[in-house]
Amino acid sequence: MNNVEHSAKPYWNPYLSGFGLGLVLLASFVIMGRGLGASGAINAFVATAMHQLAPEHVEKSAYYAEYLGDGVHSPLKDWLVFEVLGVFVGGFLSGVLANRLKFRVEKGPRMTNPLRLLFAFIGGALMIIGARIALGCTSGQALTGGSLLNVGSWIFMMCVFGGAYAVAYFFRKQWI
Repeated sequence: MNNVEHSAKPYWNPYLSGFGLGLVLLASFVIMGRGLGASGAINAFVATAMHQLAPEHVEKSAYYAEYLGDGVHSPLKDWLVFEVLGVFVGGFLSGVLANRLKFRVEKGPRMTNPLRLLFAFIGGALMIIGARIALGCTSGQALTGGSLLNVGSWIFMMCVFGGAYAVAYFFRKQWI
């Protein structure tokens, strides 16, 4: 072990962290009038970038036009963009304060770094595709929909956890 691992602070209690996340979600409803989510911020980034590259195409596209808004205000001023930026900044600060900030690839002993990064890229791409098909991301569906007692959100989360348990069996040897 190196000095960073010896001096790293312990992880937070997951129940306390979940309670804190619930308070953040409640504050989001009270202050912003809507719940949490992340895919809307990615859509705002993509719409803005596409508008810079092909403005006529984006302005004629019903899909992109939804994210461009009124044309006066930048889609990058949407509160979800600031939420996602806050997640990155908060995660970075948390790593610094807990002395856990270092660059490494988390993987099992039987997996190579390039293969782990390839699997992470494929998994991320599938999540993006799924979020677009579902018209929202897992955090929005689970946290926001679940907190509103949306039956579809609860069914979705049961399927996510059930699917994860079913698939984990086939990948468990990669991590031990």
